Amino acid sequence: MKAADFSPKFRGFFTFERVFLLILLAAFIVRFLFLDLRLFHHDEAIHAWFSYRLLTEGTYTYDPVYHGPLLYYVTAGMFALFGDSDFIGRIVPAFLGTASVALVYPIWRLGYLGRNGALIAALFLALSPNMVYFSRFLRNDIFIVFFTMLLLVAVLYYLEGRQRRYILLAAVAAGLGMCCKENMPIVIGTFGFWLVVLLLRKKIVLQPGWWKDALLWAGGTACIMAVFYSSFGTQPEVVMTGWLDAISHWTSVHGQQRLGGPPYFYILLFLLYEVPILFFAMVGIGQYATSWNDRRRASSGQGQDIPASSPAGDGAPRPPSSPDDFGVVCARALAQLKGEAVPPREVAGRRSEGDRAGTALPCTSGRRQYEFAAFAIFWLAVSLLAYGYIGEKVPWLILHQLLPMIFVAAYMMPSKRAVLAVAASIFLVVMMVHVAFTPADINEPIVQVQNSEDLRMVMAWIDASDKKTAITGSHYWPMPWYYRGEGSKKISYLGSVTDPDYFAGGEYGVVISDYPAGFDAVPGYEHVLLNHSYWYSIYENRDRLAEYYFRRDGTIGSVKWNVFVLPETASASG
Repeated sequence: MKAADFSPKFRGFFTFERVFLLILLAAFIVRFLFLDLRLFHHDEAIHAWFSYRLLTEGTYTYDPVYHGPLLYYVTAGMFALFGDSDFIGRIVPAFLGTASVALVYPIWRLGYLGRNGALIAALFLALSPNMVYFSRFLRNDIFIVFFTMLLLVAVLYYLEGRQRRYILLAAVAAGLGMCCKENMPIVIGTFGFWLVVLLLRKKIVLQPGWWKDALLWAGGTACIMAVFYSSFGTQPEVVMTGWLDAISHWTSVHGQQRLGGPPYFYILLFLLYEVPILFFAMVGIGQYATSWNDRRRASSGQGQDIPASSPAGDGAPRPPSSPDDFGVVCARALAQLKGEAVPPREVAGRRSEGDRAGTALPCTSGRRQYEFAAFAIFWLAVSLLAYGYIGEKVPWLILHQLLPMIFVAAYMMPSKRAVLAVAASIFLVVMMVHVAFTPADINEPIVQVQNSEDLRMVMAWIDASDKKTAITGSHYWPMPWYYRGEGSKKISYLGSVTDPDYFAGGEYGVVISDYPAGFDAVPGYEHVLLNHSYWYSIYENRDRLAEYYFRRDGTIGSVKWNVFVLPETASASG
């Protein structure tokens, strides 16, 4: 008896939309699962504390040290709705990280990514260790990633039909992005420069009244920035001085290089966490170079015309007027919706001047993908150069280089290469699980001054004691966040006290002092040396880099606390 063939049913069930939804579901799960597994990072605790103060005291003033106001207003709103906690504080970053994956879909709908390419781009975004880690992290960078994606989608849709609603969407994306962090101008400048390039190459043309759209975008962006930076009109002077303060601060930080590193710093991070994406990006650049050379030869008459690739992104050549091309399908479907005569297939791919609204972007999907790849490569090059030059080298800035790299990696993704990309994603999954779901201190460069899990023991002692806790020295974060509101009554910050005999009377249940600058003994107290915060130390691993790459172990760099506990407090905590 012949076995039943389930392959047609299998292929029929896994349509593009269903596979995309599965990837989106995976992105959602890995971003929201155990969202408060790890303690807040040093910066997260500060961001959450400022948001809590904004909610409870109504106080906020822009300070470029802590970046733009949007994060604080959004987080304060979440605290007002759902209560203040680590989990609630990370919900918006996790949502924006998931939504960034979803925004790949409209780019595919326009034909700038092939079917396979769109799925691989979404998969890489969903599983990238850095994208996942910093989507579970209360910092501004995942906000920038989302608004960059939203701006990209708005610009592409505007170029398709010149509809003003997409100008408004672009203004919202740019304005809110500018309210997040001071590196958003790099994104806007990159996009703007490429639009000028398209104009000079006559890929797009200016339409009558174009300046009205430009003013609408600029005015909308400026208005959004004015609202947030002025704290909704309560501090209008910040609108005039904030940008000068930002330039002054970040220029000085660049010169100080307080967290410096070589220009290739982020390349090392790619090699640690994003090897498949880096590999396929190099393949994508090579594929683009081949396509560019073939097109150049064809235009000079040295070879045959180069057909557009199929919208499926499988690399199979089809003539530009193929009825399966994205532009042909759209043109015919649009005519049917309008009740007009359906254009013949051989001309359906050539939209009328009215439909084109002045844009000269390529109509066929293969050419769209080619042009989009050129932009993504340019975007990637600018990002690598900019962040390689900037003196502040911190792991979360890799996101702004990783995003364009993913689009470059997704260019020209035939089926065999797509299968290889899926298989290679196992590396991403392993590294993502390691960095995002290890409930302990990890020896990874992705970590930058993360608060140690040892602090849970300290907080257990503080909670068990019926006496106050004294913290001396300068390393007191994240305690203001974890002991906020009524909890603040349990902590006394005594940074100026350096004499251990001050605590000999047993007035405090727990006494904390810096190490090694503080004291290391208090009469009547038990002493424990614990990690306060930690980071990957190149100095501890430089003689065993190959071994470290595969084992991810070794000594971490750390700030330590001398913790002194009364015996009865230790017993009460268990």
